[in-house]
Amino acid sequence: MQQVKIIECPRDAMQGIKEWIPTEQKVKYIHSLLRCGFDTIDFGSFVSPKAIPQMQDTAEVLSKLDLSATKSKMLAIIANLRGAEDAVKHAEINYLGYPFSISENFQMRNTHKTISESLVILQEILNLADKNNKEVVAYLSMGFGNPYGDPWNVEIVGEWTEKLSAMGVKILSLSDTVGSSTPDIISYLFSNLIPKYPHIEFGAHLHTTPKAWHEKVDAAYKAGCKRFDGAIQGFGGCPMAKDELTGNMPTEKMLSYFTAEKVSSNINPMSFESAHNEATKIFTKYH
Repeated sequence: MQQVKIIECPRDAMQGIKEWIPTEQKVKYIHSLLRCGFDTIDFGSFVSPKAIPQMQDTAEVLSKLDLSATKSKMLAIIANLRGAEDAVKHAEINYLGYPFSISENFQMRNTHKTISESLVILQEILNLADKNNKEVVAYLSMGFGNPYGDPWNVEIVGEWTEKLSAMGVKILSLSDTVGSSTPDIISYLFSNLIPKYPHIEFGAHLHTTPKAWHEKVDAAYKAGCKRFDGAIQGFGGCPMAKDELTGNMPTEKMLSYFTAEKVSSNINPMSFESAHNEATKIFTKYH
């Protein structure tokens, strides 16, 4: 039976919410996710509290999690070397996620760095991760298109993949930051890049409107992608997206797709239902 990895992203779901979600609530929700069987939980970020106030308790949340009975690995997002230095102090964290944009505009908006500065930081993070037995997940933001007018085409994505591969990136998640991907572009990129870079694990971090989810997941999976990011009920998504209907890829929709395709995701249905209920409680109260 074919297998896929599902990465659940409560961090992505929560980070744009202005009202403070109490630390205990975050802990309770993440505990419900840890019981589901997700490959990885993208649980928090070590970034400036000014930039993302909701994530300022990431270290505290981590200290309160019981990871003794889960197989899920923990991923934290970092935007600079200082964040990486904070994250590597925690033995429980397996992955450092770094958002690298091939759009100069978006890189400046997201991390206040140019692309060339961002490359230097990524190399420092790769070196630091290596010394501390962590892995880096690089996100190629604007991987499927660019609404900011910067040059974009599939060749540019290919060139950046080549550069990041040469630097030592082994997990590369193509990110559809504002939901602009089409099935054709998704299919073209994955079906060309996956065979060309067999040592890289490619992921799909797709954002979507409620109607477009199926065609996007289907295009990525059939082009060979086996790693998918999602958030229960599609909560969250990039605050930079212009369309308020564009949210994260809903995890429950992906699970229904993979069940129909007879693909194993290792998710326990009863535990997932419980986590789904917890998500409803949190995200209808704080939004």
